[in-house]
Amino acid sequence: MDFETVMQELEALGKERLKKMYIGNGAKEPLFGVATGAMKPMRKAIKKDQKLAEKLYATGNYDAMYFAGVIADPNAMTEEDFDRWIDDAYFYMISDYVVAVTLSESPIAQEVADKWIKSGEELKMSAGWSCYCWLLGNRKDHEFSESKIEAMLEKVEKTIRDAPERTKSAMNNFVYTVGISYVPLSEKALETAKAVGPVEMKRDKKKNSILHAAENIQKDLDKGRLGFKRKYVRC
Repeated sequence: MDFETVMQELEALGKERLKKMYIGNGAKEPLFGVATGAMKPMRKAIKKDQKLAEKLYATGNYDAMYFAGVIADPNAMTEEDFDRWIDDAYFYMISDYVVAVTLSESPIAQEVADKWIKSGEELKMSAGWSCYCWLLGNRKDHEFSESKIEAMLEKVEKTIRDAPERTKSAMNNFVYTVGISYVPLSEKALETAKAVGPVEMKRDKKKNSILHAAENIQKDLDKGRLGFKRKYVRC
């Protein structure tokens, strides 16, 4: 499939109801409103195509940017490529569910995510913390430095309340993910979540959210989900 064909297919798959929902979450024109599941036949046909992914991502069209992440080849992307993608990620559904997910399948994932977490920029920090959620939920525990993850938990406890809103959400998810998916520090994550307590996240034009990492960790531990790992990160 070439660029024009993919764009035509995406437009044909668009739904006005989903378009309105995406806009309500922060997306902006241009976009079609495509359900992620509806993209699977195209993904199977294309598999990975980095050149096509770059063209699609550069359109600024939310659906095309999402599909770019689906067919990207993370092993072919450099740190500069990921920096360019995060610079163009204008809201959290791109930063956390396209860029961070794609980065998590790259061999330089932790290095780039660490840099973004230190950036002081809301969506870069959010993507960095989110990338660790995808990593911890997929890769084996021994691939991570326990002392590093513990230091990150301590950073969350000290800084989450003063963090930008989307970063708060990603940090909260990080604590939850460590609690469920990273066995060596599950207890530490639950202690951290209890110490932090409920965190309020302000949302534009919507009711504020209350984040409860401790409750969510405990619920899943009670269901026997300790050590949960995803088989795949990208759809």
